[in-house]
Amino acid sequence: MGTDWNRVAVNAESRRSIYGMLTLVFREEPSEALINELRGPRLSGAFSEIDLELGDSFYNDPVSTVADQLALEFSHLFIGPGPHISPHESIFTEVDGGSGELWGTKTVEVKKFIETTGLGYASRFTGLPDHISVELEFMEKLTEWEAEKWMEMDRISAEYCLSIQRMFLQQHLLTWIPKFCNAVITQAATPFYREMAELTINFLELEQQSL
Repeated sequence: MGTDWNRVAVNAESRRSIYGMLTLVFREEPSEALINELRGPRLSGAFSEIDLELGDSFYNDPVSTVADQLALEFSHLFIGPGPHISPHESIFTEVDGGSGELWGTKTVEVKKFIETTGLGYASRFTGLPDHISVELEFMEKLTEWEAEKWMEMDRISAEYCLSIQRMFLQQHLLTWIPKFCNAVITQAATPFYREMAELTINFLELEQQSL
């Protein structure tokens, strides 16, 4: 049987949209625009189907109030001051039996992996390559490329994109993001970050099975 080009392209695009949303969630405190998008009928309906509960206040409080609350939570969880959860692979990965550190071995590995594909970083980017949002955005770009290649009926290039996704998922995302998300679930004070962390774990498990 021949390839259903449209179906596989739509699947890749659906995966791209999830990676894109999670990138925004973990990159910085949610903007009012993102909150409005998450509260909209398309995503709120999808969240309901998978039993993702962001809480009544997320949907009912003024957007500005929700944005302020989540900005405080984001800072508390991922920035500090005080104890916080570092959103970097190098911190969550032990190398040679030692505890992780910023700009560690894994940071360099991720940097080289991304640059090998021809992707670079925006000139304004000042973070580390192994930040969770960078790794998720990298997968977003790969799935975007994959969708484009399926639409062009270019099976070889699409499957090459899939092979890169599979390698990065196994060598990086799955080795630390579930642990990171479990820490978020334990420490988050609001349903928003607990649920988004749970969604991330479930999505990566699904990716592992499908890829």
